[in-house]
Amino acid sequence: MTSIIITGASAGIGAACATAFLDAGWHVGLIARRRAALEAVAQGHDAAHVLPCDVTDPGAVDAAFNAFAARVGRLDVLFNNAGSFGRAAMIDDLGVDEWRQVVDVNLHGMFLCARAAFRVMRAQAPQGGRIINNGSISAHAPRPMSVAYTTTKHAITGLTKSLSLDGRAHDIACGQIDIGNARTELLDGIIAASPGNPPPTMDVGDVARAVLQMASLGPEANVQFMTILATKMPFIGRG
Repeated sequence: MTSIIITGASAGIGAACATAFLDAGWHVGLIARRRAALEAVAQGHDAAHVLPCDVTDPGAVDAAFNAFAARVGRLDVLFNNAGSFGRAAMIDDLGVDEWRQVVDVNLHGMFLCARAAFRVMRAQAPQGGRIINNGSISAHAPRPMSVAYTTTKHAITGLTKSLSLDGRAHDIACGQIDIGNARTELLDGIIAASPGNPPPTMDVGDVARAVLQMASLGPEANVQFMTILATKMPFIGRG
């Protein structure tokens, strides 16, 4: 049995991935702020480990990763998934506090979780592991009025590259999955706002299977960047 921590595991992509890994027989550490929601995801799975945690709190993050490693014995994979879109707004209408809130979760939080995972993976025997960062199509092409979200997702690509480089000597691989229009609670709001012209979407289960594929590779192989999106999403081309 192998082990993974998934952040943002209480809903959406994180919950779908948690279920896929549990069904595949992995030990899964579930991180998010809402204990009750995490317990709902974990229900019926003996290998689920509920770890309520605010990813922007350095002490809480370190404690959650240490607790998981102590229970399971090692950490093989981190799916660094927790994120926040924030309020859609033009840059001159976006408050500094709103900007900081998105940056705190999407960048600061992902840094803290990657740091905790890297520390555990570097110290364990045998050494090594894998970090998978959730980028976004917005790491390449933004939605309108998404300056905070888009900026943080471009930054995650830099985090991925730095971790890939620094992790080589320690058998720690790092890859990034960029996801577009998976049907989750977040996308439901976008669909509801466009009743006459709903965006193309894909099943969130397809994302979960893609993450499981990335995580299941042998240590000598790594998916550096994967893009998975609804087939008809206007990511390439004009119009």
